[in-house]
Amino acid sequence: MTRKLALLGSSVCLILAAGSACADNLPVRKAGLWEMKIRAGSSIPEMTMQHCTDETVDKEMSNNVSPMAKQICSKQDIKKTATGYVSDSECSVAGVSTTTHAEITGDFNSAYTVKSSSHAQGGAAGAAGRDTATTIDAKWLGACKADQKVGDIVMPGGFKMNVRDMDKLKALLPK
Repeated sequence: MTRKLALLGSSVCLILAAGSACADNLPVRKAGLWEMKIRAGSSIPEMTMQHCTDETVDKEMSNNVSPMAKQICSKQDIKKTATGYVSDSECSVAGVSTTTHAEITGDFNSAYTVKSSSHAQGGAAGAAGRDTATTIDAKWLGACKADQKVGDIVMPGGFKMNVRDMDKLKALLPK
């Protein structure tokens, strides 16, 4: 259960980083409803989330997530490549140090993919560490649903939260 919560918290961070202009050089996503399918190995089931966004929310996420990431990450590099973007980070949360390499491809108008590999050490990961490969496939579905506000994320199980309430997002991260 703790591993699933840690993955959920990490996934939210990955989604926010991939979906927002977090490093000033990632493009802003097309406004509307985005579906994100997250796969993290065979031991954890695929998770699907939906995010209603627009340019304002993506920019707000950048402004809100960047300070939080700066607190927990000693390294955050995002570089444009011929096929998309590459991100390398070193972060520490709740006694777990994680090194992540991610490749982001797609057009941010109809679909994008984030493929990351992480090595976590310490805490529940143990002294030997744990390697995880995660893939996020995001696709634009169209306009947001009538019952959604811009910024809403619908998580597995129907839990809905709005990214404009960063305190709830911080609460997903393990202490």
